[in-house]
Order: sequence, then structure tokens, then C-alpha cells
Amino acid sequence: MLNPYLLRKELPIVEKKLLKKGFQLDVLSISRMENERKILQVETENLQHQHKLLSDLFKKSKILKESNENLKNKIIQSIKNLNILKNKLNILKEKIYNFSISIPNIPSEDVPEGTESYHNKVIKHWGEKKKYNFPIQDHVKIGEKINQIDWKSAVKISGSRFVVMKGNIALLYRALSQFMLDFHTTQHGYIETYVPYLVNYDALYGTGQLPKFSDDLFHVSNINRKKYMLIPTAEVPLTNLFRDEILDEKNLPIMLTAYTPCFRSESSSYGRDGKGLIRLHQFDKVELVQIVQPDLSMQTLEILTNHAEKILQLLELPYRKVLLCGGEMSFSATKTYDLEVWFPSQNRYREISSCSNMGDFQARRIRTRYRTKLEKNSNFVHTLNGSGLAVGRTLAAILENYQQADGRIKIPKILQTKYMQNMKFIN
Repeated sequence: MLNPYLLRKELPIVEKKLLKKGFQLDVLSISRMENERKILQVETENLQHQHKLLSDLFKKSKILKESNENLKNKIIQSIKNLNILKNKLNILKEKIYNFSISIPNIPSEDVPEGTESYHNKVIKHWGEKKKYNFPIQDHVKIGEKINQIDWKSAVKISGSRFVVMKGNIALLYRALSQFMLDFHTTQHGYIETYVPYLVNYDALYGTGQLPKFSDDLFHVSNINRKKYMLIPTAEVPLTNLFRDEILDEKNLPIMLTAYTPCFRSESSSYGRDGKGLIRLHQFDKVELVQIVQPDLSMQTLEILTNHAEKILQLLELPYRKVLLCGGEMSFSATKTYDLEVWFPSQNRYREISSCSNMGDFQARRIRTRYRTKLEKNSNFVHTLNGSGLAVGRTLAAILENYQQADGRIKIPKILQTKYMQNMKFIN
């Protein structure tokens, strides 16, 4: 959530900056609530002061062994009035809090204006697009042709937007996740972490998926009637590991990675990418999370994005790096790079990784701070996350970019020996 100071002291600036995300801040409502809060706060503090004076007088009268029934009655009435005011103030503070958690993060100054994908800014291209002397096929047809991606069985046991993989395609899928984890842990310094796939509501509030995006999540209840949700990304459990903690600065940065399934209802995307591995209800992803000092977060975003890029480079998949415009960014992000891999069948780039700096937005919601040796007060950390990469989309990109004229799929060289049992092609 945003720093409350900004909503109290810099409301016009916040309103203007949020327009870059296409969000219209209800300035009238927040101003009205804040003015009411100030009045109640002053009244409560004044009454607390009066109550203290009356209490002190009463203590003195007891020491002097004087009877002061009138003073005692005033104190009792003062307590009642104080409790009424405190209750009003707490209700109002909760109302302001509930209003605040619906406000998205403020975009960074260098984020482009706009609300559509064509407003995004292409930062760079990497790799050469292959030229084919035969009719290219999309990954759906390729998978069906080699009979190792089974959509019909997935529909039979679960429904649409699920997939069954088998044989060497399943092996390649596993190889990709293992390769990503190995590289991020051994070469980039992330700590591999196993996390729950079911989380409580507080965790999803903390990272910003709730309350706004409840319809995009899968809700689960067990026999004890406890409510959980399936994770939409490992960002949720990884970031929440540090909820309600004050970290020692010497332990920063914290760098974690996890390979997990991710579950999304995709309620807002029906009609788009209905076939294939691009948009599934259940998919796998290797997630990267970093927790850093505030002055290092923008530099860290560049580093984290480079970590995800390195996987694409080693797999020799053409891609581009894109800086998202305000309207294309997520609710919690202040700045986001998308990595988009080339899909020859579509003659276009498609997102395969999204790397974001959340600033202190998530840290305020999960109350994660850090403390330096020289300062008594603690400060909020900055959190960052990114896909390193989405495994299903990576597989789809390999199937299309590495397809051969005879129907075989060439396996990326980096995977052949260590991860694919010296296999060079999938027949």
C-alpha cells in the first residue's frame, strides 16, 4: 500500500501520477475521511489530556484522604466519552485503510504514458529470427503431430485450459525447470526454496492480489472450513516469508527462487489464447524474488531482469525487452520490464517473463522492515520479483523456433548432455 503520508500531504501529486496507470483516485472521499480523522484525533488527544488531569487530581485527593465523589463521577464519564471517541476513530481508520488498499502503486517517473501494449517502449532485441524453407506450424499442431501433448485427455479429466504431456516432451519440460533452477542458484546466487501451494488470505493481501483480483484466483476450503487459495505465482509465498519481520541490513539482499505450479482462473482472458500453452489454468514457473534496501531497488531490477534474460540467451531464443507503460503494469508494481520471446507461427513476440520493482508497496502491506547498525529506527524494504522463466511458454517457444523440415524438434544445445540424456532431437 502507499505511504499514508502521501495521501495526507501530497494528494494532488498522487492523483496525477496514478492517472498514468489509468486509475482515477477518489480525492473527495479520501480528503473527507482524512479531515474527519484529524478532527477525531485532536478531540481524542484533548480528552485524553483532560482525563489525565482529572486522574492526577483524584490521586492527590486519595493521598490527602479527601472524599471527592464529584471528581470520581467526572472521571467515569471521561472514560466513557474517551472510549466512544476511540471507537469512532478506530472505525474511521479501518475505513481509510480499506480505501487505501484498493489504490495501486505509483508508477516510476520513467514509466511511459499509455494504457495499451503499443504504448510500451522496446528497450532492446536479442537473437536472430530463424528463416524457414518449409511451412511452419504452431506448438499446438507440433505437439499433436508427435503425439506427446494431449489436450483431449486434459479436457476429459479437468476441462479446457489444462494440458497432459508425456514422453520426451514431458522430459524436456522437466529439463527446462531443472536447468533454470540450477542456473539461478549456481550462477546467480539465489537460494532454492520449497513453498506451500496453498496460502491464506493475508498472504495474498500482502502481495497485492487481494482484494481486487479475487476472481482470478482459485479458492479452496478444507473440512475444517479454513479458507485457502492456490498460489497464482511463487511470488506470494516467497515474499510473505518475511511478513511482520525486521531484517538486519547485513542480511540484505535476500535472493530466493522457487519452482512451483501456478493457478489462475484467467477470468478476464476468455477468448484469448484459448488453445495452447500460453494461457493455462495450471502452469509451472521458476520465480525470482529479491528483497533489498530502497536505494538499490532500481539497480536490482536491471540485474534481476538480466538473470531472466540469460536463460533465453542460453536457450538461443530470440526475444525483446520491453518497458511497460503505466496502464499495462500490475497493481503492485512501480516499474516493470517484460521479456517477450519470438513465436514464428504468430509472427510476433509473446510475454515469457515479467520482472517488476514493487518499491515499498508490498513491504508496507506485509510490514517488513530492515534496520541498520547506525539507526535506531527501522525502514521498509523494497521487494522485486520476476519469472525466470514461465516453463510452459518456454517449451512452446522451443517447439516453434526449433522445428525442423522433417517434423523433428531440435533440442537446445545447453540441454542436450546434462538434462536430455544426450538427446539432440525429439522425433
